[in-house]
Amino acid sequence: MSEMKKFRLINKIEGYSFLLLLFVAMPLKYIFGYAIATKIFGMAHGLLFIAFVYQLVMASATVPFSKKEALIFFIASLVPFGSFYTDKLCAQKELEKEACPATAEI
Repeated sequence: MSEMKKFRLINKIEGYSFLLLLFVAMPLKYIFGYAIATKIFGMAHGLLFIAFVYQLVMASATVPFSKKEALIFFIASLVPFGSFYTDKLCAQKELEKEACPATAEI
């Protein structure tokens, strides 16, 4: 599996975990009083976020992403639904690489 595919996969999983944390665990804690929900979802999301940052660094070295792109991807991971924007940009980058593989390596 290529670094780009790994990055896109962890990006999606991390994005979904963020949404679960915000829209499932937080209401369970603050509306229904189940504090354990944020502990479980928060820990899972935290581990996935670390994996996301690691994969972002690995993909930046091999794809390569520019520093600006890597910064945009990182900031987007901090915003709800931002991972879907990141995935869209990565899909476009993959299409560009497939269309013209010689220039995509530069």
